[in-house]
Amino acid sequence: MAKSTTQRGTEPELFAPAETAATPAPEQPAPAKKKAKTAKAAKLAATAARVPSEAGHSGATATNNQPTAEAGSPTEAPADRLDQIFEGLKQKSVAKQAIYRNTQAAFDCLRLVSQELVVELSRKLTPLDSSVVIEYRSINDMEFHIKFSGDLLVFVMHSNVVTFPDDYGPMPSAYVNADFRRRFFGHIMAYNFMADSIKYQRMNDPGYLVGRLLVNIENHYYLEGVQQLELPDNDMSDNIIRPDAMRLFVESAMIAAVNNDLIAPLLPEIQKISVKQKVENQQVSRGSKVGFSFSHQQVHEG
Repeated sequence: MAKSTTQRGTEPELFAPAETAATPAPEQPAPAKKKAKTAKAAKLAATAARVPSEAGHSGATATNNQPTAEAGSPTEAPADRLDQIFEGLKQKSVAKQAIYRNTQAAFDCLRLVSQELVVELSRKLTPLDSSVVIEYRSINDMEFHIKFSGDLLVFVMHSNVVTFPDDYGPMPSAYVNADFRRRFFGHIMAYNFMADSIKYQRMNDPGYLVGRLLVNIENHYYLEGVQQLELPDNDMSDNIIRPDAMRLFVESAMIAAVNNDLIAPLLPEIQKISVKQKVENQQVSRGSKVGFSFSHQQVHEG
């Protein structure tokens, strides 16, 4: 009984602080690598506490590359970026929208004068020969056609605002260089096709650019095209979009098309025909207009 009583009395003392201190733990030297890793981890933790880690940050940053918010957290853009976006929108986007509206107005003016011109010519030609048809046809908001005799004029407005190299067309002029916004243009093209090319869907028949009208933010224009056009002096400071100027453009394009006759191909060029040409209803003897001469070097002033 005495032995049993002694064991029960000493059992709790195994977990007492005094007993734990009195019983030394077995000595096992720690590996050298573990001590090195512990020291390295402590050093990295101390460095991270002093300097924020840029590489580990994936949230928003300011222009000085310092984090402003954690990843996924909304934050306001720095003021300097907002200013850059604002200046870009003010200088280019707003200007381009105004240029687009001016180009659309010029295109509508071309539509109107074309319709009036077709009516006037029809009144003169119908008593002379009713088989000569002159007609205006609207295709969509950015395209219309004028058909006369065997020719077809296609007027197309491009949806984008463009600019040009510094040495092209009106770019070197003092007028353009006086205002950065004058370096951008809306553009309207006039193409000449053979009317039967569209009628019979001869996809390989060529069309020819007769003229191109450039419109700027101040509703001034620059006209370039074939030498048969009655081109103005191309001082954009004086050339303003007006109905009389747009009518002159249309009339000149029609005159250039009428005076440029169809040239038939030589006999050796049409000796063979492919099955593809026959199936696609392509006429091997189709002609082409070779009289157009485009003037790339036009005089510009101002």
